[in-house]
Amino acid sequence: MNILVEIEAAMRDMQLDGLWPWLVVCAGLLVAWVVHAVFWRIVMRLTPKHGMWAQILPRLRRPSRLALLMLVAIALVNAAALPHLWQAGLSKAALALFVVIVGWMAMIAVDVFALRSTARLQLDATDNLTARKQATQMRVLQRSAKVVIFLVTLGSVLATFETVRAWGVSLFASAGAAGLVLGFAARPVLANLIAGIQIALTQPIRIDDVVIVEGEWGWIEEIASTYVVVRIWDLRRLIVPLSQFIEQPFQNWTRENADIIGTVFWYLDYTAPIGEMREKVKEFASDSPLWDGKVVNLQVTETDKDVITVRALLSAANSPAAWDLRCQVREKMVAWLQEAHPSALPKVRGELSRTGSAPDRPARGPGPEEDGPGVPDEARPAQDRTDAAGPVMEPRPGPAR
Repeated sequence: MNILVEIEAAMRDMQLDGLWPWLVVCAGLLVAWVVHAVFWRIVMRLTPKHGMWAQILPRLRRPSRLALLMLVAIALVNAAALPHLWQAGLSKAALALFVVIVGWMAMIAVDVFALRSTARLQLDATDNLTARKQATQMRVLQRSAKVVIFLVTLGSVLATFETVRAWGVSLFASAGAAGLVLGFAARPVLANLIAGIQIALTQPIRIDDVVIVEGEWGWIEEIASTYVVVRIWDLRRLIVPLSQFIEQPFQNWTRENADIIGTVFWYLDYTAPIGEMREKVKEFASDSPLWDGKVVNLQVTETDKDVITVRALLSAANSPAAWDLRCQVREKMVAWLQEAHPSALPKVRGELSRTGSAPDRPARGPGPEEDGPGVPDEARPAQDRTDAAGPVMEPRPGPAR
């Protein structure tokens, strides 16, 4: 509120003699803009396409233009004889812009240093563990340094204003509930910043590491100041907070080296030729350029009432090669079993047998093929009982007595 009151008072006290001084300042700024654009185009044409200056000059275009405009504005404000209040306000703005330019240049220096440091690393080599360590350290420290520079620059800009400076001094002097609230609000940012420094020093993850996070398998693609980008095998991107890699468990398949052992399983019948399969697995691995020549093995690891579980172990230089090698060996083994040993494929058996004569059953009434239908006499109609028993002689009426 004090800043608004000061601005309002300054606007009331301003007495401009005319628009001529402002036209001079605006025209001078426009000319400076055009001159900078032409000069920079010439410089970029004369600069070699490769080398340190080719990396620095494109980043200096905007801060150099801002610095030139600031210098021209200060010179023209003093030459145009603007009112004192405007001169004081523009002087404070120029000081704030100078601090911003210094912070901007510091960030550019950090970016160029990190870029030139990582350009010499061979991340595409087969054994790139050392290169990935250095690249991870450099990128994490680069982002942490830029966050610190931004915070320092922002604080310095705000400190150029008397009202903000007084409020900050009173806040630090009180160190009460307001400080606790600000500290609690900034806790996620500070936690991720500290986690970034921990990752840069201890390196539980590195650029291009193969990890399993949240049940997803992928590569560490980017380590930012507050999050990590994991490139999943199907080209999706998983964004994970940086602090999770410090506080939560995860799998890192390339912690020390990229070598990995892959497994292949088959579920077969008990008649499967294990010895021949073992030789075939060695043959398939030897024929594949993906096998690194270290580990190849085949064992029966489980038995069930219907099938046996056969497992093959195959080593490769990295996880993508191990995946392709597993698929190749699995397909070739299935094709070989179908052609040479089809009886080894899983099947369900059933057997019917007669163990002996039927046991004696209790006597019952006559069946349909015997002397009667097998139904008790009491349950049959009278006509049926008559037919079954034969003709019945009915008594004839005698003479009346």
